[in-house]
Amino acid sequence: MEAVRVGQRVPDFEMEVYYPDRGTFGRLRLSDMTGKGMWVVLFFYPADFTFVCPTELADLAEHYEDLRSMGVEVISVSTDTKYVHLAWHRSEKILEKVRFPMGADPTGKVARLFNVYDESTGLALRGTFIISPEGILVGSEVNFYNVGRNAEELVRKMKANIYLMSHPDEACPARWRPGDRTLKPSESIVGRVHEALK
Repeated sequence: MEAVRVGQRVPDFEMEVYYPDRGTFGRLRLSDMTGKGMWVVLFFYPADFTFVCPTELADLAEHYEDLRSMGVEVISVSTDTKYVHLAWHRSEKILEKVRFPMGADPTGKVARLFNVYDESTGLALRGTFIISPEGILVGSEVNFYNVGRNAEELVRKMKANIYLMSHPDEACPARWRPGDRTLKPSESIVGRVHEALK
């Protein structure tokens, strides 16, 4: 299957998950979430029982309730199994606040769909993907193994995407936050963005 790109519809997929908040296993389908009008964030990381990965998931956990309040479901995903997720969550203290589903992609099928599967290692790169309630991929960020991400910036991007869904004729400039001025692309602001932001 060809990798999905920003602006394209994401093919439906399913994966096994570990639910840390319940201590149980289950299955998630993308269509189950988008069918309820939810945004979906897939947060790929290389592996459980590693070094940068638990710091990223812990940081994401600090912002999870904020994201949920916006109608966003977060799924962390690695090529580990659901059993490894359970064992890691139980043993790694930095993960104690993690409540979002932890997706298991041991064959790399979902990671390949988003072009973050590293064939040489069998691991996923650090990829963050934002999927709209219509199932369209609207955001993509991929980092190499050694650079962790900032969940605060993910929250900011989600707020911008949600705002733009109901204001499709506008655009959010760099560092935009709710309440800041947006841009309305037109010939009148070509070469005059400075004035448009005043």
